[in-house]
Amino acid sequence: MLREIRIKNFAIVDKLSLSFEEGLNVITGETGAGKSLVVDAIELVLGGRASSDSVRAGADEAWIEAFFEIKDSLLLDSIGIACEDGVIVKRVVSSTGRSRAYINDSLVTIQTLSAFGKDLVDLHGQHEHQSLLSPAVQRGLVDSFGRLDGLVKEVDKLHDRYRSLLNTITDIKEKARERAQRIDLLRYQIAEIDAAGLQGGEEDGLREEKAILSNLTHLRYLGESAFSVLKDEDGSVLEKLGMLLGNIEELSRIDASAAEVLKVLRDADSLLQDAASSLREIKEMYDCEPQRLEDVESRLALIEDLQRKYGETVESILDYRKKAAAELEDLEGLEERGAEIEDEMEKIHLALMEKADSLSRERKRTARRIEGMLRKVLSELAFSHPDFRIEVTEIPIMSTGIDRVDFLFSANPGQPPRPLNKVASGGELSRLMLALKSVFADVDRVPVLVFDEVDAGVGGQTAESVGERLRRLSERHQVICITHLPQIASRAVFHLLVTKEEEGAGVAVTVRGLDQDERVREIARMLSGSVSGPSLRHAEELLRKKRDEGR
Repeated sequence: MLREIRIKNFAIVDKLSLSFEEGLNVITGETGAGKSLVVDAIELVLGGRASSDSVRAGADEAWIEAFFEIKDSLLLDSIGIACEDGVIVKRVVSSTGRSRAYINDSLVTIQTLSAFGKDLVDLHGQHEHQSLLSPAVQRGLVDSFGRLDGLVKEVDKLHDRYRSLLNTITDIKEKARERAQRIDLLRYQIAEIDAAGLQGGEEDGLREEKAILSNLTHLRYLGESAFSVLKDEDGSVLEKLGMLLGNIEELSRIDASAAEVLKVLRDADSLLQDAASSLREIKEMYDCEPQRLEDVESRLALIEDLQRKYGETVESILDYRKKAAAELEDLEGLEERGAEIEDEMEKIHLALMEKADSLSRERKRTARRIEGMLRKVLSELAFSHPDFRIEVTEIPIMSTGIDRVDFLFSANPGQPPRPLNKVASGGELSRLMLALKSVFADVDRVPVLVFDEVDAGVGGQTAESVGERLRRLSERHQVICITHLPQIASRAVFHLLVTKEEEGAGVAVTVRGLDQDERVREIARMLSGSVSGPSLRHAEELLRKKRDEGR
């Protein structure tokens, strides 16, 4: 609900603050007093077009601020703006025509403000802020009126699944050649790695062996020399150690204190014998085939080539091979899965079309009900020969079904009905919107309705009908209506009066809420053009009658 709006330097308004109440709010005043400025301000603060003309002459900028009582908003939630305590919307327009928009002090784009505004307020009259002109909204209203939301969700779910499968199968077909090339490449890579017969840790062993083979002559010389010194030549270490052991053994038989030395020398002898055996094996290893070095270098070159292609180590090459094999399995199975997907897609499409057909039939049935109800309401609103139709035409399947829904209207006999966005604006369009809002009151979720010129060109009993329709509508929505008809003004729960007075070189526009006595005087003026005894009595009687009817 719109609770308050504050205006500064807007058009001819210097400063203005006004409040609204639940139910039916009316705005009245003399012709030219500036009643429509209030509606213009509401339109601008909710994302309407701004220009330098919006700024009061001599001012640097204009701003409009509105407070709405709402508890939640999916749109605001999605952009991280809290609204538990209501929402303050602000629009600032500079004298150059540039503007800024804020929601709860957060700077937002005009597109965001406009989208948010369409969820809050419908403006009807000489304005473009009219959600009911959209075929998508018209379809949604038919669906809500007919309680078809469940069917719509089923169609949407099936359509989403069908589109997903279609995208998958299209991708499979479009990339068939690319997939075949990838399969060939993976097969070649796997075969190349398998042919190498790699083993984990193999590279380090090969590099060590290469280092040995590359220094084989020197290593052989060192090995032979060491073995000779240790065991092979006359006077070798082991030969001299043997002589030493003999001496110490004889010594220990005479002097027991030499036993410890003997034990150490025997341990040393054992260790040196082991060393000699190991040294013999090492030097014999150097007697390998000359071809072995070429084999090792060739093997290392193969590993390095694979590393350049598939990974920095043997382990990473083997890991690449594992992933390539898994990808190859997926790709080779894709054709089989493609056939399965096409089978599923055919079943989903059949189910989708059946649901869409059911939804279409229900929409057409609901459309006929709405047409009958609306023609009756239109007749009450001074349309002598109204022709209203809901055209449901078939379109290619979408997430919302196979239907385009268009509201068509003609107010004149002999003229074929046309889409609402091509119907003449002004009072005629406003009354049509009032009729639509009356019929859709239970399903329309926009909380605030603003009507400008809804009573243009009507009077008498038609004015009574328009007023009663607005009152009933205000039971489910907050309604703000600019009117010149006492029959409408007398039904309001809150009455605002707009006045304009000369002030220095300019004019001052004021808007204020009326108390009971002031309402009587304003209704009297609306009844006869002036305030007199008879018009006051007539106004009091009219207000009393409307109060009694509203009980």
